[in-house]
Amino acid sequence: MKMMDKGILIVVSAPSGCGKGTILAEILKDEKFFYSVSATTRSPRPGETDGVNYHFLKKEQFEELIASGGMLEYAQYCDNYYGTPREKVMEKLAEGKHVILEIEVQGAMQIREKCPDAVFIFIAPPSVEELRNRLSGRGTETADVIEKRVSEAAHEISFADRYDYVIVNDRLEDAIEDFRTVVRAEELKSVNQKNIIDEVLKNA
Repeated sequence: MKMMDKGILIVVSAPSGCGKGTILAEILKDEKFFYSVSATTRSPRPGETDGVNYHFLKKEQFEELIASGGMLEYAQYCDNYYGTPREKVMEKLAEGKHVILEIEVQGAMQIREKCPDAVFIFIAPPSVEELRNRLSGRGTETADVIEKRVSEAAHEISFADRYDYVIVNDRLEDAIEDFRTVVRAEELKSVNQKNIIDEVLKNA
């Protein structure tokens, strides 16, 4: 039986502290997934590697990609650009890989306009109070920073109804399983099974 000819573009957003990175680390152990590395014009921080953490580009390079349609989405923060290069995403989808874009809400809404066939997943905390507790438990940020993150999280969560699926990360194992279930359901949609249907009917 033939496999899918084309992969699924999966856009994932979540507020800081929701465990998105932990969930994706588990999902990406499966070789059918490809993680899209974002591009930025900011300088690498200590320990960051080009092509792993980000594709570090000069401002002129980034703007050339914008002008030529080479960015699926982009935004500007603190005088630096951040965005998703189109070429590698399309290449991996054509190979049959499911491409994961881990981006914030603003970028996701840009993707929604350009790639209506993409699947949008929002990972949410069980409650704002639980999110506050998780951020406090890290012990790495001041109370003021935590409250700012909680406020930003509430704003991001207000966009969750614009996504196709919402996964509440209350228990990590369940959230990972929910993510896999979403992808499997998308794989089984008739629009993604056309080549298999054609194969079945070939000798009818």
